[in-house]
Amino acid sequence: MDKELTMIQENTPAISTQRLILRQFTDKDVISFFKIMSDTEVNQFLPWFPLTSITEAEIFLEQNYLIKYQMPSSYHYAICLKEDNTPVGYLNVNDSDSHDLGYGLCKDLWHQGIVYEAARAVIDRLRLSAIPYITATHDIYNPRSGAVMRKLGMTYKYSYVEKLYPKNYIVTFRMYQLDFDGNVNTYNEYWDKYENHFIEKNL
Repeated sequence: MDKELTMIQENTPAISTQRLILRQFTDKDVISFFKIMSDTEVNQFLPWFPLTSITEAEIFLEQNYLIKYQMPSSYHYAICLKEDNTPVGYLNVNDSDSHDLGYGLCKDLWHQGIVYEAARAVIDRLRLSAIPYITATHDIYNPRSGAVMRKLGMTYKYSYVEKLYPKNYIVTFRMYQLDFDGNVNTYNEYWDKYENHFIEKNL
């Protein structure tokens, strides 16, 4: 089957791993989604403020997940434990040219390799699609996220300084990239967009 056709037919296909089910969110997941998105620690390094109500969670879930499932191709996952199929986190690959990988996980499950397990499974799926690469960025004060990126085989490319909205503070991000076909140049949009950019040594 043509790789492009394969991608067109993919819309957050369910994936099973040793411990996890990766699937689409539904409107019935709003309580679990609110638990993830309202936690201050979980959302500390993300651009949005923690959600404060179920109503906010319903809106955020609709705009950032449910509507994505109407597109012909999407990779926006709920991370669920097999034991109850209840969302404990999320993992997305952005629909833009960056193909940015993003993730979040309930803090009581941190340091158990769950995000790595989920991301590894999605990356294996992406290798069968027409997506040529993924990128990911992390705040320099969140080095554990960078460790996940490196463990996934992603390569550090550069750093850049951005004013983060709506939180309205300055952040230095590190940008990582993983190519699937070996023929992709560095994704330079952030380098070109932000004047303060540089390459850190020994990363």
